[in-house]
Amino acid sequence: MKKLILLITVSFFCVTANAQVPQQPADTLIKKLDSLEKKTDSLGFQNNNIKENAYNETTRLRTRDYFILLGSNIKQQFTKPFHMRKKDWINLGKFATVAVSVGIFDERIQKNAVSLRNNSGLVRNTGKYISLSGGTNEVFTLAAFGLYGVITKNEKVKTTTLLATQAVITATLVETVVKVISGRRRPNFYGDNEEAEPKFTGPFGNVSHGPSGRRTNSSFPSGHTTVAFAVSTVFAVEYRDKPVIPIIAYSMATLMGVSRITENKHWASDVLVGAALGYITGKQVAFNYHRLAKIKNQQKAAKRSISFGFHLTDWGAIQPGLTWKL
Repeated sequence: MKKLILLITVSFFCVTANAQVPQQPADTLIKKLDSLEKKTDSLGFQNNNIKENAYNETTRLRTRDYFILLGSNIKQQFTKPFHMRKKDWINLGKFATVAVSVGIFDERIQKNAVSLRNNSGLVRNTGKYISLSGGTNEVFTLAAFGLYGVITKNEKVKTTTLLATQAVITATLVETVVKVISGRRRPNFYGDNEEAEPKFTGPFGNVSHGPSGRRTNSSFPSGHTTVAFAVSTVFAVEYRDKPVIPIIAYSMATLMGVSRITENKHWASDVLVGAALGYITGKQVAFNYHRLAKIKNQQKAAKRSISFGFHLTDWGAIQPGLTWKL
């Protein structure tokens, strides 16, 4: 809950940094976005409507638009299973096969990761630092990006940061629900003399809490990895014209996932599913923004008109002419 409060606070800070101008009715945009929901291929990642980065440069993300998009993102994520097509189910089946295959080796990977951490100071210190930089602390990183965008008046940085906060909020809600439903025990639930077992207790299993007060049966999927990939994907999509940024973004997200394994917080399959969930969420957030931007640009273009009329010249003559109305 604290994480969501921080995220919403950052979102308000970034959104309100934009000047307000008259917008079309919110319900109109909601209907148009909902009509596009059937075209949103979260598993197939259709991107035919996205060309370059023009929308990000010309269309600001206003306060009303931000929350319209956020609501649409959350709705589409939770209702996607009811709108999946044959292609979606096939892709899901392929991924599930990979995830199950990785899950078979969860215990072996966990033992080797813990052994590596215990025998390497570099892995132990680096993993701990990276792991601590994720989760709630990632909000402060986004706040820094947002502040930079406001100070430098860089519209693209501000818009991308806002989209990243949407991705974090949406991904956090989804992964929290999945955690509750799955009820998987974390590998650090077991003592030093007890062999860790990747067990699913389900939504009605016994809820236990560790020394930190957090639930120990909330391992699946990895929340840190989900959020990291959600944010990284948004930046990777919006800055895909600069190859170095996607490389850096996904590298940092991958390191976050690996650190959660070496820190004995998650199983390898938790991290894999979290990465996929974050990637899907980030893609959806970016695509929905570009769809909204396209709708608004089309409506803006439709308002332009050419009219014929007469006007008085500086020397008192009346001349016919064409008027281009923006």
